[in-house]
Amino acid sequence: MQEHDVLCRAYARLLIREGVNLQPGQRLVLTCPVERADFARLCAEEAYAAGCAEVLLRWEDDQISRLKYLYAADAVFDRVNPWDALLPDTLSAEGAAWLAVHAEDPAHLKGVDPARIRRASAASGAALAAFRKRETHNEFPWCVCSVPTAAWARTVFPDLDEDAAMERLWTEIFRACRVTGGDAVPAWRAHSETLHRRVEALNRYVFRTLHYRNALGTDLTVELPEGHYWAGGAEKCLTSGLDFSANIPTEEVFTLPKRDGVNGVVAASRPLSLNGNIVEGLRLTLQNGKITDICAAQGAEIVRAATETDEGASCFGEVALVPSRSPISESGVLFYNTLFDENAACHFAFGDAYPCIHGAEEMSAEELLARGANSSVIHVDFMVGTPDLSIVGTTAAGETIPVFTDGNFAF
Repeated sequence: MQEHDVLCRAYARLLIREGVNLQPGQRLVLTCPVERADFARLCAEEAYAAGCAEVLLRWEDDQISRLKYLYAADAVFDRVNPWDALLPDTLSAEGAAWLAVHAEDPAHLKGVDPARIRRASAASGAALAAFRKRETHNEFPWCVCSVPTAAWARTVFPDLDEDAAMERLWTEIFRACRVTGGDAVPAWRAHSETLHRRVEALNRYVFRTLHYRNALGTDLTVELPEGHYWAGGAEKCLTSGLDFSANIPTEEVFTLPKRDGVNGVVAASRPLSLNGNIVEGLRLTLQNGKITDICAAQGAEIVRAATETDEGASCFGEVALVPSRSPISESGVLFYNTLFDENAACHFAFGDAYPCIHGAEEMSAEELLARGANSSVIHVDFMVGTPDLSIVGTTAAGETIPVFTDGNFAF
């Protein structure tokens, strides 16, 4: 067997054994670009080897998606077929595992009416509300990962021919996911423990605010809600008590901001791939938690449409810390894929919050809102970390603690 095939199988095994941590008798929902049916088959083989009861495939295709947004009847963007909502709702309630292979062309929706994208997001969010709630509360194991597609590889490595670009992108994915041999599981577990140690350090401080500054013009104060906690690395499934890794790769530790407690200016440090479009030079101004001004060298209208999806779309829902010395950052590669680019730099997300508040699983949506957690049908990560980023935390007692100095953890 060639080395590439060995690494692909090791990667698939990592996703099944550590990503969703599939258990005997459990069903697996697998979404994958139709272009990468070969990798979907590898994942299915590994799933059945782990005792999977059934693998349920859901194919995706950028070209068909683009055709729909360009030419479908206008009314379809305001509704979701009942069966498309019933499947995720039923299977997530059952506790099935979900593995999403996300590998879209970063610009496949360029030129599409942003209003159609916004309306479709709103309709999907409403129809899948129960599923999304179970997902954010970790009531079932889920994992998002990526594999190369031709269009994505050409975007990332435009100076290489298609075969060379695909090979290079595979190499970078394997490196980022710590797939270096026939068994990637031990290396991934060791990495997850490193993230857990950072989480423990942050949780000891119980910060009230974080103040971000860098030479790009970021000058932002982020208030954290009472009772918040930091998370990162392997997470725990609420129903089974088993660990799983929601993102592979991941380098972040994260929490949520107080919905109305973010003030100042923040500048994106990397391009953002959003709804099939590329946004360059994004700059946001926030007042009392609301995005009040959006500037960008390219794609401002795409961001504006996203923030108008619902009431919570214009507020922040995530604060994530990633050191500049992360492997993805040090690779020097701009992936045009949020799963990878967000793990190269500190980032925020506007939209829905992961409920990192102690006791959140027992709280209603109204109680979470009252505690400061944002709610939205969207969740859009954008990168803000730079080699000169400074973050200073202030504790409840008023003590100031350097969190990041020159783009890396200060402790």
